[in-house]
Amino acid sequence: MNPFEAQLVSEAEQIFARERRASRRFDMPLRLRWKVLRRGRVLEAGAGTTVDMSSSGILFQTDTKLPLDGTVELSIAWPVLLHDNLPMQLMVCGRIVRASRDGIAIAINQYEFRTAGAAAPPQLHCV
Repeated sequence: MNPFEAQLVSEAEQIFARERRASRRFDMPLRLRWKVLRRGRVLEAGAGTTVDMSSSGILFQTDTKLPLDGTVELSIAWPVLLHDNLPMQLMVCGRIVRASRDGIAIAINQYEFRTAGAAAPPQLHCV
């Protein structure tokens, strides 16, 4: 390997070492409601704001300390309207993998989009 190739490999290794996440994160500050669940029962509930999100995880902020490894359901106010007139919400089930001053990080287990209506839809079956 010539010196130029070695430098390219070294730079690529440094970039990979800095970014360990599997999916690209997008800065999306959106309002959300959360519920901590255990065996299908709601233990706690509250509100917060997303910091960033990807297809595999979400980082959000809330004033409440949440349990590490807890199961959480998020209802996120989505910024795009369905057919240009119906408000949407993103429903997410996940596991809390990190809690720090930066926020609560969850690994997404399942998600679905729903229309936001007056009647509360049944919760996802978070496992």
